[in-house]
Amino acid sequence: FGSLLGLCLVTQIATGLFLAMHYTSDIATAFTSVAHICRDVNYGWLIRSIHANGASFFFICIYLHIGRGLYYGSYLYKETWTIGVVLLLLVMMTAFVGYVLPWGQMSFWG
Repeated sequence: FGSLLGLCLVTQIATGLFLAMHYTSDIATAFTSVAHICRDVNYGWLIRSIHANGASFFFICIYLHIGRGLYYGSYLYKETWTIGVVLLLLVMMTAFVGYVLPWGQMSFWG
């Protein structure tokens, strides 16, 4: 699952860079810039869908990777396991920031 994580990460970075080129981070216009990406940018709706669903697939791969590590006893390697837990927490924080960026109702109350 590590190679799938790498593929997901590359996809997330590529689609995220494309979305960042068209995104406006001002609180007043963030939501309308997301609507602009979906409606006016060529294949913007597809890129946004790939980015949103790719994040979910990324977390599925992470949890499968953790499950495999638990099954095979990889937690016995303390340094490696600690680095993995730190990376998981960093990915979760990054995902939360990405969840808040569109500034819709779900983002506001999240």
